[in-house]
Amino acid sequence: MALELHQQPDMDATLERIVEYAQEATGCDDAGVMLLGGRNRIETIVTTHPRIAEADRLQLDCGEGPCLQSMWDRDVYVVKDTGLDDRWPVWGPKAAELGLRSLLAVRLFTPNRTLGALNLYGERAGMFDDDDADIADVFGRHASVALATAHEEEGLRQAIGARHLIGQAQGILMERYSLNADRAFALLRRYSQHHNVKLRDVAQMVISSGKLPDQD
Repeated sequence: MALELHQQPDMDATLERIVEYAQEATGCDDAGVMLLGGRNRIETIVTTHPRIAEADRLQLDCGEGPCLQSMWDRDVYVVKDTGLDDRWPVWGPKAAELGLRSLLAVRLFTPNRTLGALNLYGERAGMFDDDDADIADVFGRHASVALATAHEEEGLRQAIGARHLIGQAQGILMERYSLNADRAFALLRRYSQHHNVKLRDVAQMVISSGKLPDQD
């Protein structure tokens, strides 16, 4: 499973395989991945069933829950019965109403930061034991490495794509306004700064129109 995760072509495929393999590894009924983004924004990115996204959303609305706790405390949380667990008295009964009685929450992380949480749900109470928690913990570590690698590679592809666009735009401006490469790049950067538009987006405008906006 670890090898397969590393061979996925992009971030979306990696996330899909994570929840698929998590079901195989633990025998859970459903699974989902929460990711921690910029400004500590938490979002459920992929699930095996819509009710998982709803259960995660309820944690955010209630400000409590094992998935959030796993990210805050950097630990694995096992919930034997969501309807009776007094650690999360507001969220738990709401999750039980969705038919989700058991849960395993595993932090996804690298040595430098928390990526999010892998959340495994069961329809019956007492579905997960300590062995399941150990398996989920090991799987979560493999998933974390695969996810971090996919994120880094995706960022690299975007950076390379941006450089390619900027190079094309430079060439267009050099031809249109008889500029050298440095002056063409300076013109792109100045427009980007003055109009608060990303350099990549300015380059795309130039490629689409053959000139900078508002320029003859």
